[in-house]
Amino acid sequence: QKEALAEFLPLDTKNWITCGNALRVDWLSVCPPTGKAVKLRGDDLFSTPLDQSEIDFENETGETFICGNPPYLGSTWQSAEQKADLKTIFDSRTKSWKSLDYVAGWFMKAADYGKHTPTVSAFVSTNSINQGQQVPILWPIIFETGHEIAFAHTSFKWANLASHNAGVTVVIVGIAKDAGKLRSLYSLNEHGDAVLRETGYINAYLVAAGNVIVEKAGNARRDLAAMDYGNKPTDAGGLILSPDEYSALAKSIPENHNILRRFIGSSDAIDGSLRYCLWIEDSDLATVNKYELIAARINSVRKFRSASSKIATVASAKWSHRFQEIRQTGDEITVVIPRHSSESREYLPFSLGSVGAIVADSAFAFYNPYWWNIAIFASRIHLVWIATVCGKIKTDYRYSNTLGWNTFPLPSLTEQNKADLTRCAEEILLAREEHFPATIADLYDPEKMPANLRAAHDRNDETLERIYIGRRFKNDTERLEKLFELYTKMTADVPQRGRIRSSADRLRD
Repeated sequence: QKEALAEFLPLDTKNWITCGNALRVDWLSVCPPTGKAVKLRGDDLFSTPLDQSEIDFENETGETFICGNPPYLGSTWQSAEQKADLKTIFDSRTKSWKSLDYVAGWFMKAADYGKHTPTVSAFVSTNSINQGQQVPILWPIIFETGHEIAFAHTSFKWANLASHNAGVTVVIVGIAKDAGKLRSLYSLNEHGDAVLRETGYINAYLVAAGNVIVEKAGNARRDLAAMDYGNKPTDAGGLILSPDEYSALAKSIPENHNILRRFIGSSDAIDGSLRYCLWIEDSDLATVNKYELIAARINSVRKFRSASSKIATVASAKWSHRFQEIRQTGDEITVVIPRHSSESREYLPFSLGSVGAIVADSAFAFYNPYWWNIAIFASRIHLVWIATVCGKIKTDYRYSNTLGWNTFPLPSLTEQNKADLTRCAEEILLAREEHFPATIADLYDPEKMPANLRAAHDRNDETLERIYIGRRFKNDTERLEKLFELYTKMTADVPQRGRIRSSADRLRD
């Protein structure tokens, strides 16, 4: 047993362990570059950051492998000391470092270390560093050091036997300056079996595709409807009504029912809860002010906004009968897009609002969109894109209109394609209607999804995917590879990396 242990972990008196803060310690002082340092200008070996010219080496060969399992801490849960660690590493490189996970520090330290000696560095990491907003912050900086992703394992659930089981979704990423002609990309298939893919390149999203970083685009492509934010009340509750408050006001002002509207945010769209709001046009103000309950609410909004420390909010006290930020007329057909939704669903949730419904700023919305746009949003391939480029908050998908919808790679569509997708969207909505009053949460529970709704989504997926490649995709890996191929072509002539030139015009029915 001792011989086996010595073979596996050959520690003896010649070995040593350094205990310290890995983000503060100079890694060159712990793991000297390839070869043995025999002369140093200074007293302490590698006690300070070194210039290569200051070191003489014996002609020894060797390799350094750095493997780690750093703490899993997103930006929200980092202590002041941990924030300071990241600032020390990133502040001179990017002003967006505060959004990075704590593990990003280890990747950057490893890349800096690898500039001095051939290394392969591998870490078990939170998967969020390969998704969403962290990708354009972290990975261009790492790639600038000459490192590339040599091997990786895509997202999988990590569990351990510790008393506080981590229970997070992680990736494994190895980086090196000499990543080789073939890189190993591991993943789990739908049965949970490991799959190895040998590929010429692994990009920052852990996809076997070219080195492309998806960045926010201000407008949707010309053939996609604009997806906008909902409306922001900034009212301390003065303009928002519960069902009971709505009923009371509706009885007292029968001639002005049009100022009482359904108010739909992300959670309302998913769980079917009811909220209402006051939607008062300037021309209605004199009429509704004679109602004491409404006048009191408007006055409470005025006081709240006037007391704000924000200049824009104080200015909006002049129109306290209206929402501070308004993005619709109130006469549209609305499609409500929750900004956060559970990863357990097979499709992204959306809710069709009635004419006159007001969308809350907790959600995005299509206002009078073409129906075939809904078919695209409701597809599996769009969910796969969102999960990759928008990332997650905890275990929820975090939808972004500028990063997810406006950048979505779509082939050119014929009028027949659009007609086919319109029919698919209608079939999805009709299938949902058959199960009224089931909520979106009920309908898209993966264990209870109605057969006709699942079939409607399946037809939609097949119709759309045949437009992409003439057949169904085999799996999500193939979907992502095609999407990145199209995205690369879409942005090939764009001066700024990753940005899409498009029309700012909103498409209407």
